[in-house]
Amino acid sequence: MIFAAGLGTRLKPLTDTMPKALVPVGGQPLLWHVIMRLKEAGFERIVVNVHHFAQQIIDYLEDNDHFGMDIRISDEREQLLETGGGIKKALPLFDQKSPILIHNVDILSNINLNEFYEKGKDHDATLLVSHRSTKRYLLFDEAMLLKGWTNIETGEVKSPYKELQLTNLNQLAFSGIHIIGPNLYSLFQKMPDRFGIMDFYLQWCAEHPIYGYCQKDLKLMDVGKLDTLHEAEQFLKEYATNITTKYK
Repeated sequence: MIFAAGLGTRLKPLTDTMPKALVPVGGQPLLWHVIMRLKEAGFERIVVNVHHFAQQIIDYLEDNDHFGMDIRISDEREQLLETGGGIKKALPLFDQKSPILIHNVDILSNINLNEFYEKGKDHDATLLVSHRSTKRYLLFDEAMLLKGWTNIETGEVKSPYKELQLTNLNQLAFSGIHIIGPNLYSLFQKMPDRFGIMDFYLQWCAEHPIYGYCQKDLKLMDVGKLDTLHEAEQFLKEYATNITTKYK
């Protein structure tokens, strides 16, 4: 699943006339880069959620014959459902017996998505994390099991565990790429229509093992702001796998 429904407010004024997913980087829309990475990794079915300038994304996919893949639309035009609600709405579009790889449309990385999927597909959930500097961190124990979340600037901590010793936990940044297994699908029906996926993970991590996966040589970039677009083009030149495709 590709999260492409966001308003892209940090990319204004570009997103005043187009969705974030279609903002070009290196001559191609962000959505193209993620689709090609997924196709290269062997994925055949993709669900793309849409809200902001939704029809532009639908038209783009149709104009490119869905890139020879089974690409389905989860339409959130009536209400933007956030990341967790977006997955909940999209679940009927997936094979209910297979894990789902989730990928934010504005994330570029050198991660081998096929290897990551193979490593995480047998767990209830696996989150790609890194040692990147940020204000908000996920908290993992020595076994890389999710225990909580913290904002180091405000000191806020969220966790289902009442007595949490932060000094004993690994603080790692979430990448926007993760895998959700079938064991968790029924839990989405216990959540509201609109919620963040991190709230979901934090609510259920004490009952269901949710793992973090940290790739040592991970290179990752969040293309969320105007001043990152030039850096993103350089990032693609340095780290992106060369993709050969008839779709240009």
